[in-house]
Amino acid sequence: MSTKVMVVDDSLMVRQQVGAALTGAGFDVVDAVDGLDALAKLDRARDTAFVVLDINMPNMNGLEFLKKLREDHVHQGVAVVMLTTEGQPRLMQQAKSLGAKGWIIKPFKPDLLVATVQRLTAAA
Repeated sequence: MSTKVMVVDDSLMVRQQVGAALTGAGFDVVDAVDGLDALAKLDRARDTAFVVLDINMPNMNGLEFLKKLREDHVHQGVAVVMLTTEGQPRLMQQAKSLGAKGWIIKPFKPDLLVATVQRLTAAA
């Protein structure tokens, strides 16, 4: 059975690019358009092992989602990597303090993203 990864980004193009890279590497990909959508989908996809998460999204941004995720005992162990255009140290530190395992700047290299997800899901 393949590992389930959720891609949370308000950009359809980014969701498609990340999804294609991860699907090609054998992952089962679910996508969400923002943090609220992701929380709802996580309730239905409890076997999600990993989240690739944007920061700047409408309705619920990535940091708000990450905080909610860490408050939910069911999903506390889900590994998260931020995938964003943001490079501000303050945001990076905030995400890290909420449990993010990594930070990848857009535009991303698909092989780097896949390697990061593989490494972190193997460590879980």
